[in-house]
Amino acid sequence: MRHQTFAEPSGPATGVMLKIDDLLIVDDHPLMCEALTVTLRVAFGLRQTRCERNLASAIERLKYDKLPDAILLDLNLPDAKGSEGMVTLGRVAAGVPIAVISANEDPAMISAVMAAGAQGYISKSLGREEMCAALRRVWSGERVTPDSYDPDDVPQNGTRPDLEEIAQRFASLTNQQVRILRQICLGRANKEISYDLNISEATVKTHIAAIMSKIGARRRTQIVLLAKSIKLFDGN
Repeated sequence: MRHQTFAEPSGPATGVMLKIDDLLIVDDHPLMCEALTVTLRVAFGLRQTRCERNLASAIERLKYDKLPDAILLDLNLPDAKGSEGMVTLGRVAAGVPIAVISANEDPAMISAVMAAGAQGYISKSLGREEMCAALRRVWSGERVTPDSYDPDDVPQNGTRPDLEEIAQRFASLTNQQVRILRQICLGRANKEISYDLNISEATVKTHIAAIMSKIGARRRTQIVLLAKSIKLFDGN
């Protein structure tokens, strides 16, 4: 399978590949991490490759260590599904190119992840040479998606802000607000959220009001619909 490329609107591709010495891989499959580490060290002469098995540990590393030159991210992690990992890492590691490597080739998921700021969306089904070629294009400033992906296949709602704007709104949430948002999307009542997160119900209500303000929602149902529109917490 080949991957198509197109210029990044906010920073046109230069054709000159970034020097990638330090790579962070966020994937909960040990064999995948090992295979990527070995393959990419040989292909790109990486000095250091670090692997984290969940989003929380990746965030901790990014907060306290030097930022890597690039990040590879799996969508389905033990503590994050759908575009959540991309939205979160895009905030924590602003400016670092992030490529998603996933077996999920649903056009709506690809659109959501690219709107959230991914530099590339690469299929896990690619062979070694094809994957290295796709990453080489990503690290040269191009945005890369599978050839089978067509943005026009994704239904659009003209009355809604575009996906990129919605993703940016969700990226403004704090970690605690994201935890509460996840509970809301699961259909939990304020009392249940209070119990699960060990915080007062008044604090839950304060956070929900802040979430609504940040993402531009007036009702609880709108929160859920907006989260679904960018595939936040979507494990399918």
